[in-house]
Amino acid sequence: MNNWNSITVTITRLAEEAVSALLIELGAGGVEIADSADYLTHVDVFGDEILPEIKQSELVEITAYYPENLPIVELTAEIEQKIKRLSDFFDLTGLSILTNNLSETNWADAWKKYFEPARVTHDLTIVPSWTEDYQAQATEKLIKLDPGMAFGTGTHPTTKMSLYALEQILRGGETVIDVGTGSGVLSIASSLLSAGEIFAYDIDEVAVRVAQENIDLNADTERIYVAANNLLEGIEQSADVIVANILADILVLMTEDAYRLVNDEGYLIMSGIIAEKADMVIASAEKAGFFLETRMIQGEWNCVIFKKTENRSGVIGG
Repeated sequence: MNNWNSITVTITRLAEEAVSALLIELGAGGVEIADSADYLTHVDVFGDEILPEIKQSELVEITAYYPENLPIVELTAEIEQKIKRLSDFFDLTGLSILTNNLSETNWADAWKKYFEPARVTHDLTIVPSWTEDYQAQATEKLIKLDPGMAFGTGTHPTTKMSLYALEQILRGGETVIDVGTGSGVLSIASSLLSAGEIFAYDIDEVAVRVAQENIDLNADTERIYVAANNLLEGIEQSADVIVANILADILVLMTEDAYRLVNDEGYLIMSGIIAEKADMVIASAEKAGFFLETRMIQGEWNCVIFKKTENRSGVIGG
């Protein structure tokens, strides 16, 4: 039996996705997130809240699992160094990093109990790939997802709002570009919402592989094309909709390319934006030529929908 090392990072909730992606980039075989806020939305079959005695905290614990043969001391030092580079984006107060050794049976499937089917929009429900007995309602569109090596389960506020935005905009037949596809969840959703061709890009080769694996879990996804690419650099394919759920400081690097590629009357959806950086992202998109149409806020996170149009009727400030 193989043994594994776990590395648990305690950090502010806002840094959850960035740190999870970093841990996987460094070879994690999976991540498990313990977040006290998860217990705020638990309800029973009668609609009554189930609230265990969990102390609420702004910190989350992200546990990553690595094969025993990796040099754990050096790996931990590298993780700490890279996380500290995020100090320009996140408050690192409360940061701690702990290591542990455990057998494969202790973790390989244990984290799955925290990932259950979740209806995240009116039409879209995310279902773990190993779930066999979920009874979908007639109106539900199921996204099968295996987050074992992916970047989250698709239920983070930034992803939820991206899904809301796609559901609001897509009418059928649109060409979509998904920038920083991660698990591929937004591309799969676009396909389920009847988009035409979908081009999914990520700079990380691991993400490209994981996205393709998740896409293959779902039916009627032959119109999704996945490839490695740095944002929209060198892309010539035009699109009716471009969606990107990544950090605000990265989003501002792609607004000009997005304007170049989005068709007239098309849309740019950007999520993953911490509240204090929303104005920066909006200013960058507007400078490129977009008009702000919709702004969604959930907690500390923002998602913005821009339109490429000369007709400002219906857009904010129009």
